[in-house]
Amino acid sequence: MQQKSAPESTPSKPARVRILDAAHELMLTLGLSRATTKEIARAAGCSEAALYKYFASKEELFIRVLQERLPKLGPLLERLTAEPGEHPLEENLTEIARRAALFYEQSFPIAASLYAETQLKRRHDEAMRAMGAGPHIPIRGVAAYLRAEQRAGRVQPDADTYAAASLLLGACAQRAFAYDATQEGAPPPLDTFAPALARTLLAGIEPRNTAEAAEAVGA
Repeated sequence: MQQKSAPESTPSKPARVRILDAAHELMLTLGLSRATTKEIARAAGCSEAALYKYFASKEELFIRVLQERLPKLGPLLERLTAEPGEHPLEENLTEIARRAALFYEQSFPIAASLYAETQLKRRHDEAMRAMGAGPHIPIRGVAAYLRAEQRAGRVQPDADTYAAASLLLGACAQRAFAYDATQEGAPPPLDTFAPALARTLLAGIEPRNTAEAAEAVGA
């Protein structure tokens, strides 16, 4: 059966946008390892040389697709960290879980092939380190937000914020692939998954009494 290629991007768009659009589509349909820069350039309506004018490598292009074409968690975490206590903690954790789950749901089909090819994964790990990116960055961001809430007295003073962040994002990542083998064959709906995850995490890190909340803020 003939392989269906991505539709060519609209020429009126800027070249960088067309390249990102084509890369996103091909990485989703073909997988990261099979989506070559030559095929991406063809789908974008430009030469491979033109692609390299905007992106130094396929690794950089992959990272930019994750950053610019998938749901963003970073801006939300920055805003919440800057204003702890402004909104209900459960509401904030629910929104973090919702966006994280969407990101993993959309990124997993793209990135899965990395784990089948050791050399490919090593190159991408090196590129992510060089660009200050990587799957550990969101964990650090959620942990930083929880520390801000800890200082505001809304998280237990002895709570391990990095462990809590890892639990939250780990559950969101699991949702992207762990439910395909169930009878339903699909992940739980976000409208129920995200609030339930937030409530469960909150039960373990929320101050249990007034004295504990006072200790968190150093009163």
